[in-house]
Amino acid sequence: MQLDSFLNKIRADLAVHAPLDPGFVPMAAFLSRYESGLTDENSVPVVISLERELGYTSSYRLRVYKDESEWGGINRTLIERLGKTMLWAYGGFRFRVAAPEYLVGHLQDAYRIGGAREFDADFMSGVYERPFTVERVSLDEIPADRSGARAVGRHLDGCRIGFDAGGSDRKVSAVVDGEAVYSEEIVWHPKTQSDPSYHYEGILSAFRSAAEHMPRVDAIGVSSAGIYVANRTRVASLFLKVPKDLFDAQVNDIYIRAAKAVGDVPLEVANDGDVTALAGAMDLNENSVLGIAMGTSEAGGFVDPDGNITGWLNELAFVPVDFNPGAMVDEWSGDIGCGVKYFSQDAAAKLAPAAGLRLAETLTPAEKLKAVQSEAANGHEGALAIFDTIGVYLGWELAWYARFYQIKHVLILGRVTSGVGGERVLAEARRTLAAVDPALASKLTLHLPDESNRRVGQSIAAASLPQIG
Repeated sequence: MQLDSFLNKIRADLAVHAPLDPGFVPMAAFLSRYESGLTDENSVPVVISLERELGYTSSYRLRVYKDESEWGGINRTLIERLGKTMLWAYGGFRFRVAAPEYLVGHLQDAYRIGGAREFDADFMSGVYERPFTVERVSLDEIPADRSGARAVGRHLDGCRIGFDAGGSDRKVSAVVDGEAVYSEEIVWHPKTQSDPSYHYEGILSAFRSAAEHMPRVDAIGVSSAGIYVANRTRVASLFLKVPKDLFDAQVNDIYIRAAKAVGDVPLEVANDGDVTALAGAMDLNENSVLGIAMGTSEAGGFVDPDGNITGWLNELAFVPVDFNPGAMVDEWSGDIGCGVKYFSQDAAAKLAPAAGLRLAETLTPAEKLKAVQSEAANGHEGALAIFDTIGVYLGWELAWYARFYQIKHVLILGRVTSGVGGERVLAEARRTLAAVDPALASKLTLHLPDESNRRVGQSIAAASLPQIG
């Protein structure tokens, strides 16, 4: 069966279509249609295992059609998209794959220098400081899953500093026994600065400012955009302009050094998406929380069923959303159909022409989103349809995320969800999910937190990261 024919059948049978995107082929719809014809007789088992730091592993198990002449092209596409999802949800530097040789060879070709997924392999090599590899193994050689989940957060005792490093402002709070007794928010420009002393001095200044409002400092918790391993910076857009030699020398341990300058106290650094999910979990008094922030890009965070932060990447901007071969290209990774073009300000700009809106090319993406939001607030049907379409995307993608995350609550955040647009996104996401996966919809709750409450909660959640003693 040809891929194009398979995709057209899926489009024709979709329970919910994206109003402004007729070519959209949801990941969950693709896999559901694929699995509907599988039997033990016409398929073989496949396992994809992904290894990250300290031997932690995550795996995905499925069956694929054994007739390569009929299903080979579709099998290749499916395996590549599943691997891509795992890579950016969990993170890792080595795939071990128990599958027919041609499928493993397809992944090996994609993740080589010059391959379709060269960006992904190079990125992960930088994060984990290991060469990226794809290995074929037998089913018996697939390692058991090993979690790196840690019981961080929810510690409210003592005098704590909570620091939130954003791309346009930095926020810090002095938190005493769970209550924020002082907070400040200061504009800074970390993404344009090449001298890491700018970042260090800003971080240290924030720490000291909070410390002045407490009798002592017992612990420091940091929420920061980027990828952090053992409190060390691996990749972070905050330090985008810092040359590699200075990054290695002064940014890798920047939070560790700043914390030691304040006092020899416990420190915990976590991705801001995870801290957002933690803040939501603390507010809801629940676990199994996935946070999705729709702004400049798409960010994610996750608190597992045991209330732990997993150590996964949760870089949802790079997780596939759409099987459509004509989907928009992400300029950074070179891939198509990934979250950044569906759950960010780019999505509004992408859908504007189909909505009958003309946005000047001279506008920045943020300005384009603001223009679309203004039209939506005035009742423009096309502008409202943009947010309806994003909601349909989200409903379908939640059914995909649920194959990789154990989720009961989803927090939807970010500037894309402001105003009437956010209400439309949530309404359509709920409607879509109920139509395409009623069982999941019955146990999954979507939340749109108040922005001011989220900011306070974020600082307290960051402060709660380290355990004292």
